[in-house]
Amino acid sequence: MNIRGIKKDLLLLLLEMGRGSHPNEFVALLRENNGVIEELNMVPGTITGEDSASVFFDMMPLDVHLAGSAHSHPNGVLRPSEADVHFFPRAGRFHLIIGYPYHREDWQCFTADGEPCTIEVIP
Repeated sequence: MNIRGIKKDLLLLLLEMGRGSHPNEFVALLRENNGVIEELNMVPGTITGEDSASVFFDMMPLDVHLAGSAHSHPNGVLRPSEADVHFFPRAGRFHLIIGYPYHREDWQCFTADGEPCTIEVIP
């Protein structure tokens, strides 16, 4: 799966989800279509709090279009934690961290091994 970008409307929704769940984290799975991340999936049973958000892996959908995940960091740090780096490989190849104060530039994409990567925002 070659991901070339994320739909702008989805990115704006993720930023709004960060704002709306603050000071708690949120987590969602990301779906792609033809190399563009354009949908999210909220997993039943997800647990959120001020310091973490977790997904029950047995509740994750079996989906060949699963691209990765998005979650918020209410502290504004746009780097994956150790827990994030352990979670990433189980949820796909590309992972977005959405950070406080949730403006258009307050996000970063990472590969499954926790390395920063760049993806295009597609109108």
